[in-house]
Amino acid sequence: MPLAGLGVVFLHGVRTSGTMWRDQVDLLRRQGAEVTAVDLPGHGTALAERFSLDACDQRIQEAVEALRVRCPRVAVVGLSLGGYLALHWAARTCCPPEILVVSSCTARTGGVLHRGFLALTRVLGDSGGRRLSARAARLAVGEQAAHDISAGGVSVGGQLAALRALLPLDPLGDLERVLMRGMDTTFLIGEFDHFRLHEREFRAVAAGRARWVLIRRAHHLVSLHRPRAYNRALLGELMRTQAESVTAAGTTRAPRRRSPRSSAR
Repeated sequence: MPLAGLGVVFLHGVRTSGTMWRDQVDLLRRQGAEVTAVDLPGHGTALAERFSLDACDQRIQEAVEALRVRCPRVAVVGLSLGGYLALHWAARTCCPPEILVVSSCTARTGGVLHRGFLALTRVLGDSGGRRLSARAARLAVGEQAAHDISAGGVSVGGQLAALRALLPLDPLGDLERVLMRGMDTTFLIGEFDHFRLHEREFRAVAAGRARWVLIRRAHHLVSLHRPRAYNRALLGELMRTQAESVTAAGTTRAPRRRSPRSSAR
């Protein structure tokens, strides 16, 4: 099993739940990884819980610690809301993951796009938001992926709370701290993602310390819109880090042998 010994925590986007990762969870489990797709506060099975950054940090921490019991290496994978939260948590946690893979989170928070989405959510309300969400999901990603989005419930209230909580976030600062801590970080980017708004700034902060993989013809919901291409990229990144960890472990055990190190970043 190529991913044996690797634990993976998936973090979903706003309004949906861990069910959006059904395809990726199945794929990675078949490759030997131990996988959990958490429901963030105010979403899915945690609908009754109040959304806050502290509560999300705790939820991610608990999921990672549970996997650490069985897995020597852990990856955290997030999309949109999940990507921002992954960066925020990883920049502060006392037990960081070895691997971070994020998507659809290269727009600075608190800007016009963010505040416009927040205003629209307020205007639509719960019932209007649910109807629009279901219709938009079917048009954007098709019936099966739309079902995965809504299978765990659609939380408009959770969306409103999440959008408010993210207003003061500093994802560029979080990225800098993550990279300073030495985490293997990859951005899987949809070519037509409207959140690429400030990608140049994120790349400037990364300064060659992160990897960037472009998923052609994919929009914001990259894992649902182009699942095969996204899965290939995700699996490729996880296998790369697994191979590098094996090489590094072999070098550590036999320091007198000079094995070439991978320079891919």
